[in-house]
Amino acid sequence: MTAGEQHQLPLEGVRVIDLTRLLPGPFCTQLLGDFGADVIKVEDTAVGDLTRLVPPYLGGSHSAAFLALNRNKRSLALDLKQERGREVLLRLVRQADVLVEGFRPGVMERLGLGWERLRAHNPRLVYCALTGFGHQGPWQQRPGHDINYLALGGALAISGAADGPPQLPGVQVADLTGALYAAVGILLALRARERTGQGQFVDVAMTDGVLALLSIHAAAALAGAPPRRGRGPLGGSMPNYGVYATRDGRYLAVGALEPKFWQALCSAIGRPDLQAAAPVMLAGMDEQAAAAIRAELARLFASRTLAQWQQLFAEIEACVTPVLEVEEALASEHARARVLVREQQHPELGALPQLAPVPRLDATPGTLRRHPPAHGEHTAAILEELGYRPEEIAALRAAGAVR
Repeated sequence: MTAGEQHQLPLEGVRVIDLTRLLPGPFCTQLLGDFGADVIKVEDTAVGDLTRLVPPYLGGSHSAAFLALNRNKRSLALDLKQERGREVLLRLVRQADVLVEGFRPGVMERLGLGWERLRAHNPRLVYCALTGFGHQGPWQQRPGHDINYLALGGALAISGAADGPPQLPGVQVADLTGALYAAVGILLALRARERTGQGQFVDVAMTDGVLALLSIHAAAALAGAPPRRGRGPLGGSMPNYGVYATRDGRYLAVGALEPKFWQALCSAIGRPDLQAAAPVMLAGMDEQAAAAIRAELARLFASRTLAQWQQLFAEIEACVTPVLEVEEALASEHARARVLVREQQHPELGALPQLAPVPRLDATPGTLRRHPPAHGEHTAAILEELGYRPEEIAALRAAGAVR
């Protein structure tokens, strides 16, 4: 949004109470905040979101991870273990549209803040619980992290080479997929509320999200042909879909699946004799034959540097691209053209680089309105909005119920 330009964001007027921390929940609520929601981040009065402690730090004390996940939010430091703190939350719930929490099932009930009680205070509330295994099922009380959800959801077993162990992805796929499904579920529940006037409980299990991503793999398994690691056209068995090392220790990603792309690739590397293999690849190829072609491609790609291959394939449509490091991706011509890195003013850090909101909406794009908040930065202002008088705020602070 340029200076002077104004538009109403899609979620303006929607108030979100964010009780989450670390990665999945904050990623979800930041997405809602980017598109206009008033996100109130409720943190404990001691440390707050533990992501604040994760290095590296900017300016000596600001966690880069926290800054990346918590823009467009206000921070309310509240002790939910105190009755006074819970009273503040209940008053906030009466004015809220959405509450998002990431505790294990039963924690909110033990605090006296479970779904049934909150719904009684606000029947229009959309309550989203984002957990590893959901609020139903035998695993609901299990602890877990991204690696566990990937393992139990089937995704880890099919990741890696056929002759090696399962390989962790470099991105927290289960956490972030769960966050996106939570955002979708919240938006669906808000849309349903427009018709019914009633909120609902949105139960998001990150393991469910992993299985949902395995749609074509699950279909194969249900058809009696379960996928195995390092096999299948997209799993690493085909030489026209894989990663190859270059002479300088960098890598190329080859995705020449369709015959036209394979033929262009073969012509570019001076091996037109391999073009006839394309139809066979699409239908599946003998492992020995595939290994021979893969070995030949590996030999050829290792003969030149990444820059030389980039120059060769710059104008050739063969789906051959460099494997960019994160800093290279951020500085790529694609990222620059689409302004995927933007600056946000921070009161202590000055110009703070941030990833742009996604998705890109033509008429109502997401904005960077609020800097990531300091711990409890907006406590007093939010309490005033809730109708607390100065002496009541002072009493809450003296009791340690707020910070």
